[in-house]
Amino acid sequence: MTGMDITISSSFLPHTDPDASLAFYRDCLGFEIRNDVGYGGMRWITVGPAGQPAVSIVLYPPAAGPGITEVEHRTIAEMMAKGTYATVILSAPDVDAAFAAVEATGADVVQEPIDQPYGIRDCAFRDPAGNTVRINQHP
Repeated sequence: MTGMDITISSSFLPHTDPDASLAFYRDCLGFEIRNDVGYGGMRWITVGPAGQPAVSIVLYPPAAGPGITEVEHRTIAEMMAKGTYATVILSAPDVDAAFAAVEATGADVVQEPIDQPYGIRDCAFRDPAGNTVRINQHP
């Protein structure tokens, strides 16, 4: 297949506390708030990196899916609590500087910057919902 021009527009990450998630992505990562929508006692918050208006992360209530059973909801909640449900991978030109800036906000550190055997340098944090946020250094 040729001639396709496909880009990533939005990705979804669940939240358990919209205000805590908003504070993490805004105050710890420096993302802009693009949208904040409430419906039926739930909130969907769209955030994204400054200077990249076409790329967003939608923070959503994990129970919002109409087909999710109570058993599935409990499984999702358990996986989120363990930090095994969702991951987002970001990149920065200097992962050590990015790590220091995010760590200084009191974010939950999962992994300090390290050179991985597969050729990248990265670090990782956990957001307030338990999602893993990895930051890779630009090659």
